[in-house]
Amino acid sequence: MGLNGLYIPSFNKTINYGLGYSLPKSFKIIGSAHNLTEIITKQKQKCDEIFLSPIFKVDKSKNYLDISRFNLIALNSKVDCIALGGINQKNIKKIGLLKSKGFASISWAKKNGLSKLRPF
Repeated sequence: MGLNGLYIPSFNKTINYGLGYSLPKSFKIIGSAHNLTEIITKQKQKCDEIFLSPIFKVDKSKNYLDISRFNLIALNSKVDCIALGGINQKNIKKIGLLKSKGFASISWAKKNGLSKLRPF
């Protein structure tokens, strides 16, 4: 089909992605996780990158990782981690303290535009 990647959400626990198929070298498998058990599942699914969320406090969830827990998970993980969730104007400067490959913020970017993120 000419696809260049696959996204596996955190609730999907199936392990056998890409095991019987020949994939191009540029094909990326990206997953999302919220805790350590989901990260282990994503590593078994052979994800190239993992979105870890939420990093900072959000209204939708009582639990969040914060900087120290995110860094412990990212340093002990075999795949690249991307910070996601709770990023806003108050904590955008804390992103530099994270051991992440990148970060993503949907609602804040929609509200403020990408011009405020350009210095990164």
